[in-house]
Amino acid sequence: MTGQRAFLALVVALLVIVSGCAGGGVTDSSLESETTSPTTAASTHTATESTSTANGTVDVHYINVGQSASTLIVTPQNETILIDTGDWRNDGEYVLEYLKQQNITRIDHLVTSHADADHIGGHAAVIEYYETQANGVGAVYDPGLSSSSQTYEEYLDAVETYDVPLYQVASDDTLPVAGVNVSVLAPPEEPLAGGQRNENSIALMVTHGEQRFLFTGDAESEGEEYLVEKYGSKLNATVFQAGHHGSRSSSSDALLEASSPQVAVISSAYDSQYGHPHNETLTRFADRSIPAYWTAVHGNVVISSDGENLTVSTQRNATTDPTELRSADPIEPGSDDPVAERTTLTGGISDPEPIGTDGGTETSTPTETPDESTDAALALVDVHADAEGNDNENLNDEYLVFENTGDDSLDMSGWTIEDEAGHTYTVPSGFTLEPDAQVTLYTGSGTDSDTELYWGSSSAIWNNGGDTVIVTDDTGTGVLEESYE
Repeated sequence: MTGQRAFLALVVALLVIVSGCAGGGVTDSSLESETTSPTTAASTHTATESTSTANGTVDVHYINVGQSASTLIVTPQNETILIDTGDWRNDGEYVLEYLKQQNITRIDHLVTSHADADHIGGHAAVIEYYETQANGVGAVYDPGLSSSSQTYEEYLDAVETYDVPLYQVASDDTLPVAGVNVSVLAPPEEPLAGGQRNENSIALMVTHGEQRFLFTGDAESEGEEYLVEKYGSKLNATVFQAGHHGSRSSSSDALLEASSPQVAVISSAYDSQYGHPHNETLTRFADRSIPAYWTAVHGNVVISSDGENLTVSTQRNATTDPTELRSADPIEPGSDDPVAERTTLTGGISDPEPIGTDGGTETSTPTETPDESTDAALALVDVHADAEGNDNENLNDEYLVFENTGDDSLDMSGWTIEDEAGHTYTVPSGFTLEPDAQVTLYTGSGTDSDTELYWGSSSAIWNNGGDTVIVTDDTGTGVLEESYE
């Protein structure tokens, strides 16, 4: 664990806490949450528009990146915000190709909703490309909760290598973006749910005149409860990106009641191994007559706002009835079919209430990264990929050893262990790994116990020359991702 402690120290050294971000946020005495009062703070940025008037057009691109998420926002002044960069398996390929197709020459604001590898998979590649072959990355914004994955380490390495400003943001901050108001709604200063990454995703509200776009990352029950309790009806938004890829654990009744969206966009794979979007979520949309666009069947979804009306364009013309989405034909990620206008929504939110943001100034005082939560307490302590003799004939000499390095028991029921090729093992129901205990996962067959699990494969799984071990919990959240050579 020495390397991990050193890595966490790097996180602390890189993250800079900021109110308002990047040298000061948009300060507006009318920006007030339901639970806090506005404060006076110095600021070097001023709002270029009110929350009820708008100039020009804002384009929000929900990119089809498979079982992942990435959203590009282009403001009237051609400032760019990129929220997440897709899955680590694609290494940013889909996102970079799309950005090039859109002639995006600079990323002004790169937002890390949270550190899971299916949201930051292309961070390192995007930063490297824009810093070496284009006009750079202006700043990166992070919720401040680390991951032990190689993908997260590569992301921070890229930030350090190219000296990109990295800021930790929390609720009541504002991103300094011209032409729109970008309010940070979450996470709170004190992490929720013991620091679980999903629950502490960065949530944003982007306001352009009467149109508002709500992004909640992978926030689940506690994260959404926080939003509803803090902001209430001020969450009212025209467009809502379904939380956690349409998982049943997100897009709750309470959040939908508070936000009352007119359109929902879901980003996940057509054949998601987690079943996203879940039927429960689709039913909640259908019960409220919210049309839903799914990147897996509509392809890239581009929603344009002129401040009063919305225009929705997609690659494919498919049903928007949430209950019929699963019967539509899929479209592959990376498809270069052009988008075409499908519908226009007239009118937005009448006199939208501003979201509470206190503004403020940058401070260079680093903050301690919260302790890693239980979902990061699983460590891979040994990989024995090269079995004696013929690997396929000696399957139980090919194995992985995991250890619970946390202080709490790990209920691993339904967790999956996967290799780069997509071979997947599911931990049996009722299996719990106690603190400091180890379990060995053998490739072959045998009788499961508290210390031994058996994949039951008829052939070798782990490549002798190098592979990646991916562990995901029963909600689809990445727990561990580690490569060996």
